[in-house]
Amino acid sequence: MASRRDFFKKLIEPVHSVKEEPRPSFLRPPYSVDNSLFDKECIACDSKACATACKENIIVIEAKGTPILNFRNSGCTFCQDCAKACPSDVLKVTEENEKIYATFLINKESCMAHNGSICFSCKEPCIDNAILFKGMFEPIIDVEKCTSCGFCLSRCPTNAIEYILN
Repeated sequence: MASRRDFFKKLIEPVHSVKEEPRPSFLRPPYSVDNSLFDKECIACDSKACATACKENIIVIEAKGTPILNFRNSGCTFCQDCAKACPSDVLKVTEENEKIYATFLINKESCMAHNGSICFSCKEPCIDNAILFKGMFEPIIDVEKCTSCGFCLSRCPTNAIEYILN
């Protein structure tokens, strides 16, 4: 006779057998036409022209050979140089795709301002005025104004700016 534990294992077995595609945890450059093209076209690209063209040096080529964004030292100015340099039209300037597909948020536990210290490090570089303060200690990111450029992320001394991929 089967045990109760075996019975429940059989019930959830189909759930565990369904494999989900791993979702990338990195940001892609703006001006992407179709995300599947990164794996198809960029891997074969020897020029890595998008990374070379980036004046802010935020486009890096990851181990698989595709471009990703690294906001450690700077942010995106949406200058279009990466898209203009792309030889295979993986990055192509259109009105709809001049954006980075992420939503930026402030982690209140890590944020100095949310924990009682005066800090405006994230607000100062924000050219879109998307970081608002309620008083001196409660910064929030207005997602309607935020372009996900990453300048705030590069300036936060406690790494309290986080993002969710869209």
